[in-house]
Amino acid sequence: MAILGLSLTMLAVFVGFGLLVGILFGFFGMGGSFLVTPALLVMGYPSTVAVGSGLAFVFGTSVIGALRHRDHGQVDYKLAAIMTVAMTLGIEVGKRVVFFLEATGMADLIISVAYIGLLAVVGLFTLRDARSSADDSESEAGDLADRVQSIHIPPMVTLRGDVHVSGTIVFAVGLAIGVLSGFLGVGGGFLLMPAMMYGLGVPAAIAVGTDILQITISGAFGAFVYAQSGAVALPVVGALLAGSALGARIGAGATKLVDEDEIKGYFAAMLLAGSGAVAAKNLGTGYGIDALNMVSIALIFGAAILVSGAVVLAAVCRLRGDRTGRVCRLTTS
Repeated sequence: MAILGLSLTMLAVFVGFGLLVGILFGFFGMGGSFLVTPALLVMGYPSTVAVGSGLAFVFGTSVIGALRHRDHGQVDYKLAAIMTVAMTLGIEVGKRVVFFLEATGMADLIISVAYIGLLAVVGLFTLRDARSSADDSESEAGDLADRVQSIHIPPMVTLRGDVHVSGTIVFAVGLAIGVLSGFLGVGGGFLLMPAMMYGLGVPAAIAVGTDILQITISGAFGAFVYAQSGAVALPVVGALLAGSALGARIGAGATKLVDEDEIKGYFAAMLLAGSGAVAAKNLGTGYGIDALNMVSIALIFGAAILVSGAVVLAAVCRLRGDRTGRVCRLTTS
């Protein structure tokens, strides 16, 4: 029996995966396509469909999380507005690059390699920061943010958390991430959140909430331009959104409870898992090794289960500690 072209088994898989991704999305401030797009690539969907469906999922699930983070006071509207305009322009450029590469037959390879590299680099950087001592972390992140904030290119803007930075630099960062977003089919969160935290000095919780608000608009634009080309698998997106509606609320609530270093550690784990999954898929396909294809699927779905479970457990432990005076500590190592 099939519903909207999906078997009951696949429908259940996508709904369940949407629940897990929703938790991670609400927690990390990313639309979830940094997992959805590689998962669709791993499952054999064409690159343009994987990218377009990832962006459509970004839009649908981000609306839920944006409202939740607004309730927690974790949104900087000024920063979100600048990033949204810049990323919207960048997404159009990235989309044109994808369809050019599709015409040459090189899209799958290049997008996969770009995923592997970007996810691995950002993941390792974030993991290094999370595992450093608090003093060292603050020094390294603070030095970069201080250098960026010392560049006085008008107009200067003041962001939440008493952050003073050039609006021109903020726009340039958003434009570059938008190009990558349109190219890779992601909402840009796995790049934008570290850029706001380490480059601009925005506190992690505010970076998460602001990222989600920005994703709501840029994700809508990205989904629209891909849908015009018929590159969105609506049944898959619908099933994912059905699960993510609840998950996003759970994840957003957890950001109020979990330590900032734990957020960074979980974030790094998800990026590295995504990088490993796409790498295993490409090696398995290129050399005909079925075991590597299974490893790639296990990494994507296994990481989503483990990290989302750890997020929920960390939040529950914190709540129990607040109520009983005992704190349950989780490590990200």
